[in-house]
Amino acid sequence: MASQQDLQELIRLMTIGMRVPMKDALGRIKELQAKNLRSIQQIAESSLSDVTSAIKDAKAARSLHNACIARLKNPAGPSTAKRPGSTLENTSKRSRQSNNTSFVDGSEPVAPQEFEASFVLPVETDEKIISDTVLLTNRAPLVLAFAVELLRYTMPEQPPSSRLSLAQAVVSANSRSKAVAIGMEKGPSADEQGWGHGQPRVKVMGREVAVLKRGGYEWKGDEEVEDHQKSENDTAKDESTPSSATMTGVNQNTQPETSVGPVSRSWSASQPVTLKGSTFIVRATQITEPSQRQSAMQSLFAAIPSLQSATHNAWAYRVRVPTNLFGATTIKEESFDDGETGCGDFLLKNMRDTNAIDTLVVMTRWYGGIMLGPDRWRIIRNCLKDALAERLRVTGEQAMLGGEAVWGLDLEAMRNKSGSAGSTSNRSYEAGVVGMPIHRPETAKAYLFRSFATRVEKSESGIGETPDGVSTTKSIAKKKTAKALELEKEENIARLLGAIRLLYDSWANHLSASELDRRAWGWYVAVRPDVEAGPSGWGAKGHLKLADILALRRKE
Repeated sequence: MASQQDLQELIRLMTIGMRVPMKDALGRIKELQAKNLRSIQQIAESSLSDVTSAIKDAKAARSLHNACIARLKNPAGPSTAKRPGSTLENTSKRSRQSNNTSFVDGSEPVAPQEFEASFVLPVETDEKIISDTVLLTNRAPLVLAFAVELLRYTMPEQPPSSRLSLAQAVVSANSRSKAVAIGMEKGPSADEQGWGHGQPRVKVMGREVAVLKRGGYEWKGDEEVEDHQKSENDTAKDESTPSSATMTGVNQNTQPETSVGPVSRSWSASQPVTLKGSTFIVRATQITEPSQRQSAMQSLFAAIPSLQSATHNAWAYRVRVPTNLFGATTIKEESFDDGETGCGDFLLKNMRDTNAIDTLVVMTRWYGGIMLGPDRWRIIRNCLKDALAERLRVTGEQAMLGGEAVWGLDLEAMRNKSGSAGSTSNRSYEAGVVGMPIHRPETAKAYLFRSFATRVEKSESGIGETPDGVSTTKSIAKKKTAKALELEKEENIARLLGAIRLLYDSWANHLSASELDRRAWGWYVAVRPDVEAGPSGWGAKGHLKLADILALRRKE
């Protein structure tokens, strides 16, 4: 059976090696899978007639068949090679199979794990390799790189395709503002004219962008979700063994209640979710007074002794309490991290988003020994939503984003389209909603790879300083093969994203998501290439030293 790595390699071969448009590549892969041709090796070892019977296009089938055969003969091509000694992350690791489907410019459904696998970006984490790298680029794609990595931390629930779309929306809005500021364009933007009126908004790098909800699109990462019936049986087994132990996160000087009843009916629980050895589960129950929190948790921990072995038992509650002012009420909130830094505030934020009131939630985690970074927030959010599902009825008026996947709306394309009936934008498509063009994730990804294609090696560039402190550059041109150029593009973007990720990682556990978002723009400004001011510097390129990004990391 083919693995997700096989799927990723096949996508990369078609889109990068054969330059097949993403929507066409995904459609052909679906047709091949129907004939049980799921990997490069399977296609290469099958007959041309088998491939043709799947794709139906004889010319395209022959090209793919030949490309797969060539790849088997030369497996170290640009879409699979990796510099020896590098810690470039495997970009083919994707989520489990899902029944949900998505659509890419057409009516053929594409499973989310296949769709999202095509937008996974390579990441290099070797600091020595990163610090020795200098790239030649302009400023706009650097904004895109900073934004797409930032969204892993500030909106971890968003799938890779949404992060690319949102990041491109930020680039578009920023470029429009810059063009007006230097006199290259005039008049209000489409957003200022109200083209995004009534749409939800999110803030990325300090800039608000209008978004379009993706209509129930659900995406999972690499985590495994246990069978719900199995988890219920395990919980019931735990509940049959009473215990008087005191729970984590509760004042241990307080006497536990001597008698506790069954709690399975009063608490709703999410499905246990496991990623890299860490297991998460969230439970929720109703309380109407802050004082009930402690006794509720004591009952829970006494009924389910296995919670005592957990690494963290973070909790949060929101309760409506009277103010003694003419019958008015207010919402009292409280939370506790229990060592999972920021978890209490994260739980409260999501409870506010779903309007959870008179509710206590407990997030339990058994740590697996591997740091999960922002992935843990996505898992906790999904578990929380699962636990609250039976307790909350969110009306349309109250509903907010609540972790839903979104697209970044292309408001400029929307305005342009209204002025020329029947025309379409090269950077947008309708996504199934008439009059709502969005920023295409495949376009954003291609823009990233195209914009960081040039690397200036220090040994070749002569980058240094004269005795007067003036920077000097002496370029030495070397002719490279097409495969070498493709490999260099991938390495360049991997090193850049790796540098940015190391920067965000150093600050993520010390800053809130909103503060991290606020600082991201300042970090970008600190390292962006130096270009001339005004119109003459529009689109101009300069040197980007990745060591400068690493220097912005938090000092321990």
